[in-house]
Amino acid sequence: MIPDALAQFLDRGGPALWVIAVLSVLTMALILWKLWRYTLLGAWSGATTQQAITLWADGQTDKALATLAGRRSLRARLAHTAMSSRLDPTLTEAAAREETSRRAKGDLSEARRGLRALELIAAIAPLVGLLGTVLGMIEAFQTLQEAGNRADPAALAGGIWEALLTTAAGMAVAIPASMALSWFDSIVEQLQNDMEDAATRIFIRGGRR
Repeated sequence: MIPDALAQFLDRGGPALWVIAVLSVLTMALILWKLWRYTLLGAWSGATTQQAITLWADGQTDKALATLAGRRSLRARLAHTAMSSRLDPTLTEAAAREETSRRAKGDLSEARRGLRALELIAAIAPLVGLLGTVLGMIEAFQTLQEAGNRADPAALAGGIWEALLTTAAGMAVAIPASMALSWFDSIVEQLQNDMEDAATRIFIRGGRR
């Protein structure tokens, strides 16, 4: 149930403000979901992968694979795929690199899931707010025209500030959505750099038994 005070506030802004309210809820849900997903995907943990690569570089291939086995982080999954592919006698080095690249693309696509929705919200929320303001201003000036010489400046000002509510609300949704999008993009970029670095180090070492 929506509290009466909030419902009255949303009604003042008209349909545009209701749309923005829905977008704000979606934005918060997306941000929390992405934080949860990145935590599960180990976006901020890479020590285990680095340990496994060190073992790999020392020639302890079995220990390196065992260290990564069952890990859910993107870095660990990529490193495990690279090592397993490099050790597979049926794969050439080119084929092993291709398999590693395929896995990396799939994992990075998973990491980017949901970012397009945040980007869309950041783009359309201010436009919805501006549309609501334009419609509100049209209504306010229609009222002024109908009133003629009897127009009340206070009533006109009230109509204008209510119309401007939607622009402010649209910006209030777009700003955190844009900030979160930029942060999540930087996380994905760091993941991609770390995964590329791990794959390069693994293939330079070779790892053939």
